[in-house]
Amino acid sequence: MIKIAITGNIASGKSTVEEYLKTQGYTVFDTDKIAHKILDKSSLIKETFKDFDIITDGIIDRKKLGKIVFENKNKLKELEAIIHPEVKNEILKIFNDYKNKDTIFISVPQLFEAGLEILFDKIIFVSADDELRLNRLMKRSGLTRNEALTRINAQISEENKKVKSDYVIFNNSDLGNLNHQVQKILKDIK
Repeated sequence: MIKIAITGNIASGKSTVEEYLKTQGYTVFDTDKIAHKILDKSSLIKETFKDFDIITDGIIDRKKLGKIVFENKNKLKELEAIIHPEVKNEILKIFNDYKNKDTIFISVPQLFEAGLEILFDKIIFVSADDELRLNRLMKRSGLTRNEALTRINAQISEENKKVKSDYVIFNNSDLGNLNHQVQKILKDIK
């Protein structure tokens, strides 16, 4: 099995790449969804952030938690120390459950931050210009410019991640161009 990570900084277009891969018949998982499930059931996160207003209707409110952790690097590190090991365990379960697949893709936005790159054979990095990502993030998440910038600046720079990746997709153009780049990578991997 070839284990391929899809990563990229926030609002770079990872989800679009995932969706295209699915249309091509590939098995694709998204660790953002895994992290959301962990968040929903984590009593440890509730305990760690008990002094903050992060609960809405009995569950952790991701927007409230996000505001706290993106404004306080120490709180972000505390949250990541809880979530990253659990995400790693889930990735290992996926590898085990799908060991008969030739190729498996897992989108891991926090791949390098969590030190999970060692689990994968190949890494695809999805890149987009900062201003484009900023506008996408504000539109997608309803964030102010400052809130979006805070989230963008909380991540390791794209340049540092590109050099650690096997493939880089530049997502500054249209969907056709993006899909063409993915096709070239798929041919190379095969």
